[in-house]
Amino acid sequence: MEDLKTLVRRTAQPGRVVWVGLRPGRRAPLLPVERCLAEARGLEGDHGASDKRAVTLVQEEHLAAIGSFLGRGPVAPEDLRRNILVAGINLLSLRDREVRIGNAVLHVTGPCAPCSRMEEALGPGGYGAVRGHGGVTARVVSAGIVALGDEVTPLG
Repeated sequence: MEDLKTLVRRTAQPGRVVWVGLRPGRRAPLLPVERCLAEARGLEGDHGASDKRAVTLVQEEHLAAIGSFLGRGPVAPEDLRRNILVAGINLLSLRDREVRIGNAVLHVTGPCAPCSRMEEALGPGGYGAVRGHGGVTARVVSAGIVALGDEVTPLG
């Protein structure tokens, strides 16, 4: 039987980048892009990044859950104001780990709590609907290009 440490570090499959968005300014709508440069302060062209929250990621699978909590279909990724939408891998299981996305390496620093803008973007109850489904924050360990279709692969 395998030990718990081995089981915790294992993922069933790599994830895949399905959407990337940049915030060109404070309160500006996110602009979808096909690719971008991840650098120390975040994604090139994204407003307001910082070292620990340089990049924000959210799971595509959570868009339907958030929408369901609001009594509707899946929410749009740009409504959550996260940079990278990933499918096929549990992002919360990657906390305190490094992941390769394209040729960039990110260190997942922790959960990304919803902001008060969720009420504005999603309507009444939006903040509560996103709680526990807001994705993760990450810092950039090694700069590189992140693009649609890139694998999200845990390292080590």
